[in-house]
This record gives sequence, structure tokens and C-alpha cells, in this order.
Amino acid sequence: MEETSLLLLCLTSLLSCTTNQASLTVSPSSSQMFEGQSVSLSCEEDDSSAGWTLRRNTSDETRAECGADWGRSAGSSCNIVFIVPWDSGVYWCESREGATSKSINISVTVGSVILQSPVLPVMEGHDVTLHCKTKTSSNLPAAFYKDGSFIRTEPAGHMTIRHVTRSDEGLYKCDITGHGESPPSWLTVTGTPTTTAPPPTLTPPTSAATPTSAAPPTSAAPPSDSDHLHLLFRVLYYLVVFCPYFISTFIMVSLYRQRPTENDLPVSMVITPPTQAEEGLDDVDDDVITAVTTEHHF
Repeated sequence: MEETSLLLLCLTSLLSCTTNQASLTVSPSSSQMFEGQSVSLSCEEDDSSAGWTLRRNTSDETRAECGADWGRSAGSSCNIVFIVPWDSGVYWCESREGATSKSINISVTVGSVILQSPVLPVMEGHDVTLHCKTKTSSNLPAAFYKDGSFIRTEPAGHMTIRHVTRSDEGLYKCDITGHGESPPSWLTVTGTPTTTAPPPTLTPPTSAATPTSAAPPTSAAPPSDSDHLHLLFRVLYYLVVFCPYFISTFIMVSLYRQRPTENDLPVSMVITPPTQAEEGLDDVDDDVITAVTTEHHF
């Protein structure tokens, strides 16, 4: 029974270690920000004891922790009161054990137009809406582009893509006549938990006068959560495959230990009296022996 309890404890600990997760949320929910905005990032955690903290990679920082190098820490949240272009970078949650959440890419611009797009990958089949806005208005007519090609002009400044597929993945930007063009923003579409998004590229902040053609994400990002999901699936796979083997082996060993041995078998000795036939045979043998002996003396 002690072996069984130990086995169950190990399996429970292994599963609990692989399932504790945290997701990073940002408010306002946008991958692009205007300079001077107030931004709040938070780790929504399954296990508060894991000690999740906010970290980031920027053009001049690596794995910088909130509160120590940037922002104001408040438990598992971090606030940036006045965001500036050099705050552009990759942000993620990290536990004391080194587990990480999905990362998000935030771009801060000094320009007058931004494209609000999802900060996390969009699942295939879902709808997604892109908003083109200025600092003062979010409903001006805007032209939308994907990978440098014109898509269409929307009179209200927002474009909805219905039932997205992997073909909708790409680099989007928008333009509002008389105000300027937004920085490009990468839209990631994912269909399975093991799909990895292109890693974010950290480019120096640019002004509206010098638009850049950004590239999809890079190695500056921490390991994506899909890697952890893949690891979790592998662990569960091995548990499913090998657990029956270990359990059956344990049962066989337990039964073998409990089976009676030859030394434990009771031994009894029963002496039965000779039957009449056997007594008669003994008498005959004695007579024969006497006769033979007598004949030998002649």
C-alpha cells in the first residue's frame, strides 16, 4: 500500500506541475499604443503561489522585471503610467519555476494613427475586427492593407474579417487621409494548440514621417506557451502509455510477495497400521526364510 500511495503522489505532483498556467492581459487591449498612454498588464494565474511576475525584452533590455527595471509592480500586475517608444517590445509572465505565459508584442508610436489589433493569436474560424484610429477619433474612414497590398476602405474606420483562416495571417496597417499611416501589425492565426506564432521582431521606435515595414515576430520572445502545451501533451502521452505497465508490474510484484512459499506449507506424517494382507505376507516371508535356513544346514 505504501508503494501505491507513493506512485499516486508522484503522478499528482507531475500533473500539477505541468498544468499551472498564467495568461497575460493588457489594458487597453491593443498591440499598438500612442506615446503617453497609461497601460496596465496583468498575469491571470491558476496558482497564486507560483509567484508570477512581468518581464520584457526591448531593444536595450533582456528579461527585465517589472518594478526593478521598469513600471510599477502591484503583485502579479504591472502599470506603466506614461508609455514611451522605448517601451516597445515583447512582454510575458514568468513564474519562480521558470514557466512562461504566451508573450505579447507592444509597439509604441509617436505618430497620430494606430491600428488596434488582437494582442494574442486568433483561432481559426473566429471573427476578428481591426480598428484604425487617431488620438482623438476612432470612426474616420480608413484604408486597410495586408502585406503591403490594398484590401479596401472602411467608412467607419474598422474592418472585420469573418471566419479567419491561416491565409488571413499577415502584416496589416491602415491609413487615414489627412492624418497618416499606422505602423504595421502582425496578425497571427492559430488552428491547433501546438501551432507556434512567428516570434516578434524588436525594431527601434519610428515616427509617423518614417514608416517602416515591420517583420513578423523574432527570437527576442520567450518560449511560447504552445511549447509548454506540447510538453504537457507529451507528458500525458507517456503517462497514458506507461501507467498501465507500471501498475500491472506493481500488482504482480505485490501478489508475488504475498504468495505462500514451500517452507510455509504444513507437513503432516500419518502412520497407518498394516493391513491383514500385509501381516499375512510378513508371516509367509518368515516361514520361507526359516525353511531356506534349515535346508542349508543339511
